[in-house]
Amino acid sequence: MPTRNLPNPPSLDHLRKQAKTLLKQVRAKDPEALALAAEFHPVTNLAEAQLVIARSYGFASWPRLTHHLEVVAQYSRSPHRQPLGGPLDTPGRRVDEFLRLATLHYGQDDAARQTAARTLLDEVALSNIYTQVVAGQVEAVRETLATDPTLARREGGPFRWEPLLYLSYSRLEVPDEAPLEIAKLLLAHGADPNAGYLWEGLPSPFTALTGAFGRGEGDQPPHQNRLELARLLLAAGADPNDSQTMYNCGPGCPPPYDDDHLELLLEFGLGQGDGGPWHERMTTEHPTPRQLLEDELVFASSEGLLHRVELMLAQGIDPERRGTEHPVFCGHRAYELAAVIGHTEIAELLRAAGAAPLDELHELYAAAMRGGPVEAAPELAARAVQRNPYLPVRAAELGRTEALEPLRDLGYDLDLLTVLGSPLHRAALSGHLDTVKKLIELGADPTLRDQQYNSTPQGWAEHSHQQEVADYLASVTG
Repeated sequence: MPTRNLPNPPSLDHLRKQAKTLLKQVRAKDPEALALAAEFHPVTNLAEAQLVIARSYGFASWPRLTHHLEVVAQYSRSPHRQPLGGPLDTPGRRVDEFLRLATLHYGQDDAARQTAARTLLDEVALSNIYTQVVAGQVEAVRETLATDPTLARREGGPFRWEPLLYLSYSRLEVPDEAPLEIAKLLLAHGADPNAGYLWEGLPSPFTALTGAFGRGEGDQPPHQNRLELARLLLAAGADPNDSQTMYNCGPGCPPPYDDDHLELLLEFGLGQGDGGPWHERMTTEHPTPRQLLEDELVFASSEGLLHRVELMLAQGIDPERRGTEHPVFCGHRAYELAAVIGHTEIAELLRAAGAAPLDELHELYAAAMRGGPVEAAPELAARAVQRNPYLPVRAAELGRTEALEPLRDLGYDLDLLTVLGSPLHRAALSGHLDTVKKLIELGADPTLRDQQYNSTPQGWAEHSHQQEVADYLASVTG
């Protein structure tokens, strides 16, 4: 079993150094190094140290690991790092600027970019296959492909994408049927319905399907032909086990949630098969089809999404499974999450499907989330905090004001700063004024700055237009 995930981005030089360090540590009888060798393979030389490193990351051998790194290098792209607003003094620069502005790439995406793209549209629309598909120029695409059919899957433009990716990630509004007609033309001329790339080398591919469905970080808009384009891609052979789509339409975006993407993917075999070409490329770094459904059950149970839970149970998913055990869920079972948070109907469904009852730790969590009172021996309270230190963050984003004092009394840190911000950041973002006031009353620090945006809870409230919360926080920070 792998004991860790590859660093991002993965580096062969870094992994070679890890193997050399492991060999030195084994020879020095370092306990952790000896334990690693005992788990995976005895280490007496560098080749054996490399084998242990490979196996610790889930690869059968060092050559398998190095091959994986070659695949990552082949498909890695960084579209969000492309410069904008530079000199536009040549036709080529104006074409690239148009494509950068018109497409979604999870960098500084906003509606103003598409408005800026339109100022270049008339000049560049017919420049090449990539501008033609983004601009919705059906007849131009038809003529271009008739001249050279190989362009249908040729990488190019500023992102080194295939035309189908520029089409599915375009957010430029065009006549409604144009993208579908262009997609049909591209596919008929050999475009790959599984076309995609690895965003900065991360193992979850951003496919054409991912682009069609949108959402994800920053809650980005979907393609204008979201379901129609996705159905067309799936019918052409796109694998429905699309891990990034599942994330972008689940844990990777805020509510509200709908299930039409999930129903469509299930129609075409989500959770079945071998995972398609991207699973073959990414091997142990990519979830299996069943793990995708298990992850979805855990997420849906946590968020109270009853229909999603029903969809997953209808696929025969075992409620005791934890999928890929994404860190945000702290290894909890679906039933534990639903019961602790108070999604009673879901919890009952999961129990009926075979979920085991809560242990004493989760009974304690549930009591705290209900508002207490909670009584626990010091040893149990310490285990509770260690098992899931993020519970106050979850309580705050849900507006569970009544849970904050019981959690504080158990020993939880109400100023815990995570990649999702502190409890105060989350409550402010969601506009839970009573929760914000309670956190301040309990001693939470309103001047804390988050790790990602270096902003205070007041800044988060202002960003999400929670003016009443922002005004209150301004009053307490002076």
